[in-house]
Amino acid sequence: MVEVLYAIERPFMRKTFEAIDRHVGVESAFVPVRADARGCSDRITEIEVDDPSAVDENVRSIDPSVVVYNHRFGIERFSFYEEYPLVHVRHGASIGRGERSVTAETILEHVAVALAPGERWAAAYRAAAPPDVRVVVVGIPEADALVGAPPPRDRRVLYAPTNYLVGRGAYVNTARSVVECFANTAYELLFRPHPTDRREGPGLAVTRECRERIADLPNVVFDTATTPTESMRRSDVLISDYSGSIAEWLHTGRPLVQLTDIDAPDREVPRIGVTTDAIDLDLVADLYRNGEPADARRRRASWLDDLGIPMDGRAGERAATEVCRCAA
Repeated sequence: MVEVLYAIERPFMRKTFEAIDRHVGVESAFVPVRADARGCSDRITEIEVDDPSAVDENVRSIDPSVVVYNHRFGIERFSFYEEYPLVHVRHGASIGRGERSVTAETILEHVAVALAPGERWAAAYRAAAPPDVRVVVVGIPEADALVGAPPPRDRRVLYAPTNYLVGRGAYVNTARSVVECFANTAYELLFRPHPTDRREGPGLAVTRECRERIADLPNVVFDTATTPTESMRRSDVLISDYSGSIAEWLHTGRPLVQLTDIDAPDREVPRIGVTTDAIDLDLVADLYRNGEPADARRRRASWLDDLGIPMDGRAGERAATEVCRCAA
């Protein structure tokens, strides 16, 4: 019998579940909630279903002890949580996109346990959740593998901005210039658009254009890895905006460049790393040689204190403990 059932919406979201499941000592499996999540994990057993969108019917036929979910859109389509305890854990932890309030307002009334990435999220959850919802700070399970990882020092830079379709970040304004900045230089660039910007929305045309250009550049790689963890382990500097990848990257302690040329009129890029409108190779070279300047280090320390994310490599273990507690 499946005791722990993970409901996966998109392939890249598997990263959170896999990081938790390695610490789960009972029978577990995942069910795809959308067709494109079929076959997304080779580490968790998949329950094959005829229609992934028939979520209620699928969950009831599997009859798990607990369901773990890491999305928030469309929860009103389902009712399985009236019969089965639902554990919510975020995939990543966006800092500047208003995700705390959106998560609190859309899903917490339906869950038994909300696993928060850090104290900043937990405070928002507790303020919005019904009194019978347990809120627990666990950290970011998919970032556990980054804790204590030695910097590669290979002149490798990762560009990973937020989802442009929803996040309206810097992607469409900076992607081309980032590629050209590193073209035919001594640095290797890992170009990693958000999965959504590879398949739909305003970012898709930019992705296609950049991918064609990258094909002619020996030192720029279009990063096709489903999850970003290994790319982060292999990189010395991250270029982003307010993507959830920043919260994971903070576990490395390595330099961060945040591009502020965003399209969201109601948001600002939270100044955590070194901020700039446009990437400059001299800036990257200086960060590579000397690390972040003192003011950026102070900002980072302040943000780490405010976010309250446990960065001890045990987030997956803590999350698994809470999941199994619900399954008992």
